[in-house]
Amino acid sequence: MKFYVDVKRCIECGGCEVACKNENNVPEGIARIRVATVNEGEPGETNVAVPCMHCSKAPCIAVCPVDALFHRPDGVVQVNKETCIGCGYCLYACPFGAPQFPKSSPFGARGVMDKCTYCAGGPEEPFSDRELRLYGSNRVAEGKLPMCASVCSTKALVAGDAEEVANVVRQRMAARGSGGGAWGWDTAYR
Repeated sequence: MKFYVDVKRCIECGGCEVACKNENNVPEGIARIRVATVNEGEPGETNVAVPCMHCSKAPCIAVCPVDALFHRPDGVVQVNKETCIGCGYCLYACPFGAPQFPKSSPFGARGVMDKCTYCAGGPEEPFSDRELRLYGSNRVAEGKLPMCASVCSTKALVAGDAEEVANVVRQRMAARGSGGGAWGWDTAYR
């Protein structure tokens, strides 16, 4: 399971952030997905939705000293909140800033890490009250996409099986073309 963020389509509406917080009862001070703006106010301004990318070779998993982070069989990177000791190694290892810690107390007392779950719940029994309370909804088990991708009005956030996502990317790139015939070329290179 993978995400693809099409920066040509993101309009910084913030719908993904709000939908994620609402669907998963995300704790205050935590953002499982956020929209970052690069070159704000300048030509070439770009908006990028930044969720956990559920990396195949996730650096957060590699540095976790207690193996609280792990890959599910479908590729989703999950955290076991019962095992996490809140050391913060994953925070420093992740290039996307996905691991988050509550900001209400000093670093050493922050508690356990929270991150995007791909709306796939957690290692608890599916659809249990405990899973919902600790990890949020389990839309994947219901056969649904993560909430952030479901509500994206411009379809800038694509989610699903890695091969399906790759097909969407190939179709979009083919439609945009390349070089002088590329979509937006006249605007971008005047």
